[in-house]
Amino acid sequence: MKPQIKLATVQTPDGGEMGLYQHDRDFAIKVNGQQLMSSRQHESELALARLGCAHLSKHTAPQVLIGGLGMGYTLRQTLEMLGNEGKVIVSELLPDVLEWNQSFLKKLNGNSLEDKRTEIKIGDIFPLLTSSANSFDAILLDIDNGPSAMTDSGNHQLYTQAGIEVCKSALRKGGTLSIWSAEPSKEFEQLLMSYGFQVKRYKVPAYTGTNRNSRFIWVAAEDKAILPPGGGEPRAPKRKKPKGKHRYSRRRG
Repeated sequence: MKPQIKLATVQTPDGGEMGLYQHDRDFAIKVNGQQLMSSRQHESELALARLGCAHLSKHTAPQVLIGGLGMGYTLRQTLEMLGNEGKVIVSELLPDVLEWNQSFLKKLNGNSLEDKRTEIKIGDIFPLLTSSANSFDAILLDIDNGPSAMTDSGNHQLYTQAGIEVCKSALRKGGTLSIWSAEPSKEFEQLLMSYGFQVKRYKVPAYTGTNRNSRFIWVAAEDKAILPPGGGEPRAPKRKKPKGKHRYSRRRG
C-alpha cells in the first residue's frame, strides 16, 4: 500500500496549517489534518458550475465570478459551459493554492488557468464583491465548507447579511448566486429569502455513483423562472404574530 505524501503546506489566516497531500494518483487538501477537499470526491464541485451557470446558455458574453479555486474543478466545468466571449474571474485567498494548481494539480484540469477567458485575483473576495456592482451574470461560491467556515473565520462574513447584500449588488439583472456547502442550513436559506431571492436547494453526490457523503448547493435568483429544474424549495420564514390582543376604544365626542 502506497503511503500518503505531504507535498506542501501553508499557514491559514487563522494560524492553522493547510496541506496538500498525494496518495497514489489522488490528491487531498487538509486543514489541521481534517480533509477539506479531494480529487476523488469532486462531483459536487462540477455540479456547482452546472447548476450555477445553467441559465447562461443564451448569453453571448457572460461574466462569472468563482469564489475559491480549490482544485480547479468548478473553473474547468464553468469554462466548458461558456462561449468564446465569456469571462471567468476566480478569487482565491491563498497564493499557495494557485501555485499548487499550476504545479502538482495541473493534470487534473488541463489548461484552465491558461485559458484566455480566465482571470485570477489573489486576496479576500469580499472587497472584490464590494467594488463590483452589477458586474456578474453568475456568482459561484465554494469558500471553506459553506456557512460553517473551516479555513478562515473571516470567511464567515460572506454568509451573513453583509455578505448577501454585496453578492446581490454584484449580480446583473437575471443573475444567479450559487453556494456550495458541506452541510444543510435552514437559517442560511431563510437569510437568502429575506433579501428577495427565490431559492432552490440541491443535494448532490460527492462523487459519481453513490449518494454517500452528499453535499448541498443553493441557487438563488430574483426570478424563479431561471432557476435550474429539480431541487427542493425551502419554506419562507413565517411572520411572527403579535403577542396578545390589542383593544381599541372609540373616543366619544
